[in-house]
Amino acid sequence: MNTVEQHKQEKHPLDVIDDVYDYADEELSFEEIEARAGGGEWERLKWAGMYAQKQEGYFMIRTKVPGGKLTPEQAEVIGEVTDDLAVAPEEYGGEEQNELWGDAYLDITTRQDIQKHWIRVEDVPEMWDRYDEVGLTTVQGCGDSARNVLGCPAAGLDDHECFNAQPVIEAVSDFFTENREYANLPRKFKITITGCAHDCAQSQINDVGLVPAKKEIDGEYLYGFHARVGGGLSDGPRMSSELDAFIRPEDAVEFCRAVAQTFKELGDRNNRGVCRMRYLVEQLGPEKFEEAVRDRCTIDLPTGGQNLTVGYQGDHVGVHEQKQDGLNYVGFNVIAGRMGGDEFAEAARAAETYGTEDASVRLATDQNFLITHIPDEHVDDLLAEPFAQEYSPDPGPFSRGAVGCTGNEFCNYAIIETKKRTKRWARELDDRINVPDDIESIRMHMSGCSASCAQPQIADIGFRGETVKLEDEDGDDIVEGMDFGLGGSLGADNEFLDWVESAVPADSVIPALEQLFEAYSEDRDDDEQFYEWCRGVDNAELRSIMQGADAPVARGVAHGD
Repeated sequence: MNTVEQHKQEKHPLDVIDDVYDYADEELSFEEIEARAGGGEWERLKWAGMYAQKQEGYFMIRTKVPGGKLTPEQAEVIGEVTDDLAVAPEEYGGEEQNELWGDAYLDITTRQDIQKHWIRVEDVPEMWDRYDEVGLTTVQGCGDSARNVLGCPAAGLDDHECFNAQPVIEAVSDFFTENREYANLPRKFKITITGCAHDCAQSQINDVGLVPAKKEIDGEYLYGFHARVGGGLSDGPRMSSELDAFIRPEDAVEFCRAVAQTFKELGDRNNRGVCRMRYLVEQLGPEKFEEAVRDRCTIDLPTGGQNLTVGYQGDHVGVHEQKQDGLNYVGFNVIAGRMGGDEFAEAARAAETYGTEDASVRLATDQNFLITHIPDEHVDDLLAEPFAQEYSPDPGPFSRGAVGCTGNEFCNYAIIETKKRTKRWARELDDRINVPDDIESIRMHMSGCSASCAQPQIADIGFRGETVKLEDEDGDDIVEGMDFGLGGSLGADNEFLDWVESAVPADSVIPALEQLFEAYSEDRDDDEQFYEWCRGVDNAELRSIMQGADAPVARGVAHGD
């Protein structure tokens, strides 16, 4: 049994929630928390949605938002709590802590969560009290349990939707949240559920993905789900496998419970490196895994029906007509997912002001957000709001596709800074590179380490943090750099990118991309996407194109020094 597993067995992880109230009441320091509860408490605190920042005494706290759907009231509370409590102390720069965002900002994540930084333990009960009033929670935002359940951010809105799966998302989330029987799994457990034909919720890279299907049963065609299992990124990325099963919407909770039970009983609890469910699916094979799930399921599952997924979208930026006549949703572009708490609260108030009583704020898996149910006559008013100027629904292609993880600003694992770099690079690339007019988005994802929080493997252009040794006349210089990948995508043509170049100095990336896009614009076939072009060019040729740029070159690469 590994050390983390021992910590989870010493005390049920959900018990830490009561402990947080004690720590807050006594205003305990990190040193005092560890003295009282041992080093394993940092692991158990994840079940409260809390990660210890690298700046001792402060936490990152993750708020779960099932399917990414928030009422305007909920979104306003999140923004106001951020503005009040996610405040950097003067010793770390205060309002000047970050030159792009100051402090009191939040991050929209690729799992439709909200993350806040600089939270003190003594402020957590106030946050939870304010959350309770509007039905929000941080419980199991992290830890080895069911994480936030993903969904299409436009659920219930788009014509290409087969059916609205948001009620199923909420039912599955409610079942697992604070459920002690399934809160201590071998590893994190990621579920996605969608009724959208475009698989916006990324079933191919989740532990469990329910996607729309239909099947004739007793002479009647029923809508439901097909199941995909065992997808994931990080080290050992794997696309999910489809099971031969049809799941009725009312049976989705029981099916997900049976999968969790299978993972709980058969998953590896000894080696953290191979604890994820995708390794279990790989080990057993999809057929035996399905058999194990059926053995643990209390309902009979019909065999599969007709798959209704037609591709992958994952982008809802811009003004879109809803299937409800006269209404629209607007997708706002938040580069790298970071914005001020006050700005998020402004967006929530705008949803209330210009939207109908059904208006909502939706978080997307590309770190952007939507405001829904805006009547035709109020769209221009919404677009004139101050926050809409910064988070434009009509961005350049690099800004539109930019995703960034937390980076070494706060994360103990990240090797490089990501958030500021992603925003600066996206805007600089939009200014410097003439992308063909028919290309709306270039997906550029930057992870600060190999953990893949920014999902670089599915991007047109993916980065993974490294350190690089440069040699010049003054001797060696260690600088921030990254592995450089090209050609990833999800959907019918799903394929993880190729890591084309290792440990590229950060300063060489933009010149290299200029060279690549010049070649792409000259060589592409009609309508050929950038990732498609990259796949058709030999990696050696791609490297040769990039190395033709006038930029620093690594000499004697030192990975991870």
